[in-house]
Amino acid sequence: MDLFEQSEKEIEGASRPLADRMRPETLEAFVGQTHILGEGSLLRRAIEEDRLFSVIFWGPPGSGKTTLARIMASDTSSHFESFSAVLSGVKQIRGVVDEAEAQRRYHQKKTILFVDEIHRFNKAQQDAFLPHVESGLITLIGATTENPSFEVISPLLSRSRVMVLEPFSDEELAIILRCAVSDKEKGLGELSLQVEPDGLEHIIWSANGDARTALNNLEAAAFLVREKKVKERKITRAVAEAALQMKALQYDKHGEEHYNLISAFHKSLRGSDPDAALYWLGRMLVAGEDPLYIARRMVRFASEDVGNADPRALSVAVSAMHAFQFVGLPEGDLALAQAAIYLATAPKSNALYAGFGRVKETISQTGTLAVPLHIRNAPTRLMKDLGYGKDYKYAHDFADAYIPQEYLPEKLRGQAYYKPTERGYEKIIKERLIKWRKLKASILRASKKKRKGP
Repeated sequence: MDLFEQSEKEIEGASRPLADRMRPETLEAFVGQTHILGEGSLLRRAIEEDRLFSVIFWGPPGSGKTTLARIMASDTSSHFESFSAVLSGVKQIRGVVDEAEAQRRYHQKKTILFVDEIHRFNKAQQDAFLPHVESGLITLIGATTENPSFEVISPLLSRSRVMVLEPFSDEELAIILRCAVSDKEKGLGELSLQVEPDGLEHIIWSANGDARTALNNLEAAAFLVREKKVKERKITRAVAEAALQMKALQYDKHGEEHYNLISAFHKSLRGSDPDAALYWLGRMLVAGEDPLYIARRMVRFASEDVGNADPRALSVAVSAMHAFQFVGLPEGDLALAQAAIYLATAPKSNALYAGFGRVKETISQTGTLAVPLHIRNAPTRLMKDLGYGKDYKYAHDFADAYIPQEYLPEKLRGQAYYKPTERGYEKIIKERLIKWRKLKASILRASKKKRKGP
């Protein structure tokens, strides 16, 4: 390489985005994803022992899918081919196969084929991989942000392992950013930046677990202060906000504001105010709250504050949680919003919550009372001889599938723990219970008279 080529390469390297320059090149330099890269893990051993297998990395943007693929190639001295499913087709796959055969024949090298956004390939394109993955000519590494179960054909899935990558934690992003600030060769070390805790926190918060976004945001903030005197090159929260054009909302996921916002959301739902509920939901999502935490709280709310006044509320809340898990951010937030509006406008009842509370209190006071003999299980002759199941009446043998008999322990007979309201579907439940309880009382009175005789 002559001086001109070296200078040209240095200029090209300097012009690359910080996120690309700071891409780790070895497993030791890679931060995070310890659940698949920890000591002794399957993937780590496969890389260290050069016994790679085809794998599909499923994870959100900026979680290290491309970086891991490159590390797998470099650490195993494999030939690396990469293309995007958006830009390439079957013709390009054939070219890769020809090159892989040449690498194996002339250089005794295995070929790793990295396919970014593999979910964008249609069935015919994915089928084109199969014989070459199966023969071992190509080790396929696919990357996708979509659920492979729905986007990748079954034959290809069966020949690959799916490994789920998680968003980077705040702590992991902090390590990555500090490294970029101090690295003089590839990072921003030559600028002698000072990054204040609030500024770093805002950059991390806005990245939402995406390392690429975090590094891009850091680079944008550094650009704003790079022309200042060395002592003034500080990335404060104000600088970070200006660089990101995003105002930091006051929020601490583990502190008082966390509980204040979830409390406001819960009470807005209970107070049947869909507008306020939507607002507080939006505040939490924008501030970086875990959406699944919000979904879990709505599932709880459906039973605690709506209950059987609208039995569908629980199904709506659970469906919203599953929908979010399936779609993710940002599209999945609408499922949470839909559930919030449904819960806010549903009829309310805490009868279920209160009734179960009374049961817990009773149990704490009375302990483990014996199960009445007639409703005990009687799988053996001995148990039947002891009276287990004796005189039990099978409800379906009677009109309306109801026959009055005692189910509570003798000490608790007559207790009514569940007291439905007149709201929503509970009004129907209440009418039904009143009817059954009157019938039960009349039959029990008749039975007592019969035992006493004339």
